Amino acid sequence: MNQNSVDPSLAFLADEPPRGDGRPDWIVPAIVGSALLLQSLESTIISNALPSMARAFHEEPLRLNMAITMFLLASAVFLPISGWVADKFGAKRIFIASMLLFAVSSAGCGFAQNLPQLILARVLQGAAAAMMAPVGRLLLLRTTPKHQLVSALSVYTMPALVAPVLGPVLGGFIVTYLDWRWIFFINLPVAIVGVGLVRAYVPDIAESEVSPLDWTGVFLTGVGLAGLVFGLENLGKAFLPGWQVLGLFVVSLGSLTIYWRHARGNPHAIVDLSVFRIQSFNAGVVGGAFTRMAVGATPFLLAMLLQVGFGMSAFTAGVMIFLSGAGALIMKTAAPPILRRFGFRRVVLINGVVCAASYLIYVLLNPGMPHWLIMALLSVGGFLRSLQFTALNSLTFADIEHRQMSRAATVASMGQQLAQVIGVGFAALLLHQIQQMRGDTQLVWQDVIPVFAAIAFASLISVAWYVRLPQNAGDALSGRAAA
Repeated sequence: MNQNSVDPSLAFLADEPPRGDGRPDWIVPAIVGSALLLQSLESTIISNALPSMARAFHEEPLRLNMAITMFLLASAVFLPISGWVADKFGAKRIFIASMLLFAVSSAGCGFAQNLPQLILARVLQGAAAAMMAPVGRLLLLRTTPKHQLVSALSVYTMPALVAPVLGPVLGGFIVTYLDWRWIFFINLPVAIVGVGLVRAYVPDIAESEVSPLDWTGVFLTGVGLAGLVFGLENLGKAFLPGWQVLGLFVVSLGSLTIYWRHARGNPHAIVDLSVFRIQSFNAGVVGGAFTRMAVGATPFLLAMLLQVGFGMSAFTAGVMIFLSGAGALIMKTAAPPILRRFGFRRVVLINGVVCAASYLIYVLLNPGMPHWLIMALLSVGGFLRSLQFTALNSLTFADIEHRQMSRAATVASMGQQLAQVIGVGFAALLLHQIQQMRGDTQLVWQDVIPVFAAIAFASLISVAWYVRLPQNAGDALSGRAAA
């Protein structure tokens, strides 16, 4: 088969992108990554604004936590159907629609006059976010040949790395010098520009066969994931009695267990569990979950340590955390040659251990440490974690066939989001237990230090998956096989 006769829908298998218009290889990953920028920026900025929002609504600050919880709940419920919707109506069309919905719901958050209005708008935001990330990744995977996937994913994830470090700085500035409503309004120009670029530059690859919607699976996964996320969000907090939190976990476990039995041998299951039989996918999602748990907990722990423990302002702490993002961005350009030289297995195995060690270094942080040294340690940690995520994000799809791509992208997005939520819940629970053991409700910096050690050891669990990878895992992606 010559190059001109390749069916565009099978371009991923033919290792040729459905292009031919001469646009740069980085343009599609950069544009699709704008969705990650919207979602990540929003989730990191809102935390700084909660006290100001509570005063505006005449509510207790703790009640404003519902604005975060309902966003996560909506995301958990709508994530499983994102792949099916993209296949049914077209990935490009759904991607554009989700960005527009995110912009409209952001405006709704900004114009909200009370807490119920804010919560309703946040639910719509969560539904839009549940579509944006997996569908955007699906567009990227379907339009990128395997030998360019590492570089494409490096560009694609840059906005997601910028947002967590830019968010605290930008959020602190907006809350301090402007009105809190602008944390939502700033999404509008980003979404409008993003939609225009998607329409102009991103091709639409239609799925030829679409399975019927698994309504039973949608219900079971929705209940199971919502119970899990809501339970984790309230773990170690005083919002719900302990028996109610336990009940959420029981309902979640029961629903997900029933779904597992329902999905076995079901070719139309809404969440395709068969992809976990692929070793590279299993290592990237299940093994990588322990690494992502640690990464998800790190911004929360650093905010507690630097602002509450060390007494820094939100703006000062945000500027310091920004350096960790700078290290991550530098690594994005270095990751492809490193993977080509040493291979995926060696990189994720060795760097996984080094990343865990970087969390142990945070145990040395104290109020008397010079700021330049704290910033240097944060930069090194960001550098190492960026390499690990670039490798894991690419390795996850190394052996996924075209027909499995949409479901694999959905499962991977679910796994990544749940891992980060679990990481934050785990860290919050440990902080709560340490304070109880100390017999005080006032957080001090010494409470945070042991939690960094705990997430360091938790991230080491991922090595058990990486060590079982074959030596040539992912070589077709990095170009190592050709070399």
